[in-house]
Amino acid sequence: MRLPLLLSVLFTPAIAAAETFQRPIPAPQTAEAEISYLVASILLVMALVAVQWLIARK
Repeated sequence: MRLPLLLSVLFTPAIAAAETFQRPIPAPQTAEAEISYLVASILLVMALVAVQWLIARK
C-alpha cells in the first residue's frame, strides 16, 4: 500500500505539469473551400425557391 502512494507522490508533479497555452493559428481559406461554399449557397437558394414555389401552388 505504501509503494503506490509513494509512486503517486513522486510522479504527480510530472503529470500535473502542463505546457503554456498556444493560441491556434487559423488556416487561410482555400479555393476549394470557396467553391464548395458557392455551391452550397446556390443549392440553398434553389431550395428556398422550390419551397416558395410549392407553397404558392396551394
